Amino acid sequence: MDRTPELLRRTAELAIDYLAGVDERPVGIPAQPAEVRRPLDVELTEGGEDPLAVVESFAAAAEPGLVATAGPRYFGFVIGGSEPAAVAADWLTSAWDQNAGLFVSSPAAAAVEDVVEGWIVDLLGLPAGTAVGFTTGATMANFTALAAARSEVLRRAGWDVEAHGLIGAPAIRIVVGGEVHATVPYALRLLGLGSETAIRVPADDQGRMPPDALREVLIGGPSGNGAAPSPTIVCAQAGNVNTGAFDPLEPIVAACREVGAWLHVDGAFGIWAAVSPALRGGLAGLEGADSWTTDAHKWLNVPYDCGIVAVRDRLVLRRSMALSAAYLLRNEADGRDPYDYVPDASRRARAFTVYAALRALGPDGLRELIERCSSHARRFADELGREPGVQILNDVVLNQVLVRFTHRGDETAGGDDTAAGDARTRAVIAAVQRDGTCWVGGTTWHGVGAMRISVSNWRTTEADVGRSVEAILRCAREAGREPALAGPSPRV
Repeated sequence: MDRTPELLRRTAELAIDYLAGVDERPVGIPAQPAEVRRPLDVELTEGGEDPLAVVESFAAAAEPGLVATAGPRYFGFVIGGSEPAAVAADWLTSAWDQNAGLFVSSPAAAAVEDVVEGWIVDLLGLPAGTAVGFTTGATMANFTALAAARSEVLRRAGWDVEAHGLIGAPAIRIVVGGEVHATVPYALRLLGLGSETAIRVPADDQGRMPPDALREVLIGGPSGNGAAPSPTIVCAQAGNVNTGAFDPLEPIVAACREVGAWLHVDGAFGIWAAVSPALRGGLAGLEGADSWTTDAHKWLNVPYDCGIVAVRDRLVLRRSMALSAAYLLRNEADGRDPYDYVPDASRRARAFTVYAALRALGPDGLRELIERCSSHARRFADELGREPGVQILNDVVLNQVLVRFTHRGDETAGGDDTAAGDARTRAVIAAVQRDGTCWVGGTTWHGVGAMRISVSNWRTTEADVGRSVEAILRCAREAGREPALAGPSPRV
């Protein structure tokens, strides 16, 4: 007797029960690895076990190690909370079990990618005809975009990198901002361009790349001759991971056009501000870039994993990604073969969850989500910043807040008591993480320690912000009564 229906219904019940309680689940690291591993580490039986018993046992054993990242008071990283329609679509994605690499293995997956591509291009205001692919996350999205950039700048220099690789190829000049996200150098490393080869343009006090400084690098100053010495790729940022700040894209686009450089925009979460009339001013010039990346599992709030890459020239993307083999039946009609757009062939149909989320939210719902999270971030900054001994280190332009807890005379970064302020900030972060009301992480900003608050979950309400502010200030008062802590930072 096939017990699959019973198994899946019970599994759905377990998932529903978890989600029903996630709003009030303590936030943080609930158990240490050894505690989690102990009930999971069982001997495999020769004949296997009853699937229903396996799932129930697995759910019970894993539950103590589940972090409430889907809950409304998880602010440690830019992590969305999985919008309900996207969760439901994700369940269907697993049940349908489509190989989304080829049209012939899933016309549905190919068609959905086509439809979602159009929606994303329209929502973000990208040029008509822009190609969109779906990766595991922003890391592989950056890899894909930069592979396309590498291909095109070398083609212009007369070199076919797909056929001949990098040995003997013209040198490529890479230029990034001083606050470039770690995934960009990592992608450069994977592409054989090196993680330490990029020229870093020093960032301003909010982490933005100054366009005049970029132009100086690209052209050699106002009197430069406008000739790039080598194929050039510039990586800009839409949404600094600490401050949320945007690189000024309009003048950056202009500087890149002067020398024929490829401009890539890493917009892991910040690019979604394009849907908001109140916030998209910081993205002026976005459409002038050559490639863009973002994470759907961040601010779009779809389940892990789903990154998005967009490239202005479809042929460039397909040239850099295309896969061929005698047994692969290509779609020569009017549909797409998704493996022409991202590095992996056999893969999950990631666009299904994006389709469900965008239809469920609609443009107005997505705009409201982005604006609501940004409003929550401003409230955090306003209420925490009013307290004596608390500094807000960034201009809160989006959903990111940097908070520092000062010690005695340490009222400005670099004060005499900077080390003591760092210690107190670490102590407050550790106390908040132990408290469990909310979860925040730590970072270093311009040489000083800071608490980082990221608001990107559709579940977060004004009440959640109020509870979290109260908990942070309570922990700060308790930390102030204790000796300043030395030693390593808490987990971030």
